[in-house]
Amino acid sequence: MAIREPLIRVIAMPADTNPSGDIFGGWLLSQMDLAAGNLAHRLAKGRCVTVAVDAMAFLAPVHVGDEVSVYADLLSMGRTSMKITVEAERRTRYQTDTARVTTAVFTFVAIDEDRKPRPIQQGDQG
Repeated sequence: MAIREPLIRVIAMPADTNPSGDIFGGWLLSQMDLAAGNLAHRLAKGRCVTVAVDAMAFLAPVHVGDEVSVYADLLSMGRTSMKITVEAERRTRYQTDTARVTTAVFTFVAIDEDRKPRPIQQGDQG
């Protein structure tokens, strides 16, 4: 069985919290967007922009000091766009077990130098 590698792994820090000390959902969303964007750029072999994020639910909290791992996989690809499923997990610093925090589907569009949609070369997804 292959080991799944995260596209991003980061430690949640106090600067990532709201005034109540909880990790911002927006911080987690931005980590997921970075991971999905990393994959989108690689697959499209160039610049891409996020155009949509499907609804996401927060399944478990992220605490200061937790290690957050973000995984992304291609769900589908069209002529200029792609859908990427993204999953975030957390691991406390003292344990080895992980817990899923959230999942979402991000839609990206490949763009050219003029920021206009451009075709993605099919067959070049590797």
